[in-house]
Amino acid sequence: MTLCGLIAALIQSSAISGLVRSDGSLLITQKRKLKQMMLKSELTRKISYAASLLVLLGLGNLAATAARAVENVTVAPVVPKRVGDATRISGTVVPFKEVTLAAQLPGEVKYLAGREGDSFKKGTVIVAIDDANIRAKRRAAVANFMAAQSAVHNARVQYNRELLSPKTGKPTGMGFPQMMDDMFGGFQGQRAGANRPWVDRYANLQGQMQGLRNSQSRVLAARAQIDELDAKLRDAQLRVPFNGKILKKMVEVGDTVQPGQPLIKFGFTQFLRIRAEIPVRLIASLKKGMVVDAFIDVAGGQKVPARVAQIFPMADPTSHTVTVKFDLPSTVPNAQGKQVSLPGGPGMYAELSISDIHKKANWVPTVPVSAVVTRGSLKAVIVRQKNGMTSLRMVRLGDPVEGGRVAVLTGLKGDEQVITGPPEKLSTLQSGVMTSTN
Repeated sequence: MTLCGLIAALIQSSAISGLVRSDGSLLITQKRKLKQMMLKSELTRKISYAASLLVLLGLGNLAATAARAVENVTVAPVVPKRVGDATRISGTVVPFKEVTLAAQLPGEVKYLAGREGDSFKKGTVIVAIDDANIRAKRRAAVANFMAAQSAVHNARVQYNRELLSPKTGKPTGMGFPQMMDDMFGGFQGQRAGANRPWVDRYANLQGQMQGLRNSQSRVLAARAQIDELDAKLRDAQLRVPFNGKILKKMVEVGDTVQPGQPLIKFGFTQFLRIRAEIPVRLIASLKKGMVVDAFIDVAGGQKVPARVAQIFPMADPTSHTVTVKFDLPSTVPNAQGKQVSLPGGPGMYAELSISDIHKKANWVPTVPVSAVVTRGSLKAVIVRQKNGMTSLRMVRLGDPVEGGRVAVLTGLKGDEQVITGPPEKLSTLQSGVMTSTN
């Protein structure tokens, strides 16, 4: 409608009849009011149209949200369990067997068989020290041994000659030694004493025997010197005492070492153990062969069984603890239930759960580990209420318990149902969402 038509309609209306003069012209102020009324009418129409459109769009979004809000989830009940009678003890994973190979003699390192992580079989040489000086001394000892053997041979010949052809008399120098000895032997015996040939023979034999024994002693001494040098040659080469791998290498080729200096740390790592210092008040709870729960740090706190292998007979007088070794299994089940090698290796951190007969157990709620959600630095679980809506609960966790569960110290009553699932799904699930169970 045009402005003239609108004015004509208003003139005919009785509502504005008092505003028109007898000649049919409008006042200036009244004309302005009419324009403002027209603008308000147009603005109101546009606002109504926009509001209707927004209402329609909002209803569509609400419908889509409502359709998406219904989630199929897996729930698990909160189960109260008796916990609190166990104490966590820290320990260290160590090899089943471990030795430190040290230098036995001074010298320069000439050979290293490998580096950390390399495996070797029993008897393999992994470190060799320069032995040129020892070999030179051995050659000199061999020469002394051969000279001593020659002396033994000569002494044996002299002894045999004395045995077969004794020297019991001396020539007189008068041309007929034997005849003169026989003729004047009696007078000499009367004047110089009794003549005893067997005494002289015995003395000569003993002298030759003594020379033979001395020569044989020199042979044994030379043999012992060779054996000593051979032992040093063996000490110059360090061999591994059992199958295993190098855990730590403390020298390099060219280093000069001294006797007693550690060179290689070697261990058998196919099987692992946990070494822990147990307070004396807990030793009564442990027996050789019993199984306790262990938690390996490198596997995210994965629980594995640990068998008590050795309990040391004496406590440390300073810390009042007893050293205990626990055997670990070589394989553990993964998330799919398959047996895989135990993750990590020697030196990693571990914890042991040991019963304390002096502590009183309490009943606390427990939830599956798969129900725990991490929100920043806080732990939470998603509770499915009776009406199917979700509710996020912040909780404080305690120690893990058997059955893949963890104790909840605060945040739950014990009669709820929690939603379980992979972390990536739980991290996107919010409070106030309608759910249905599988």
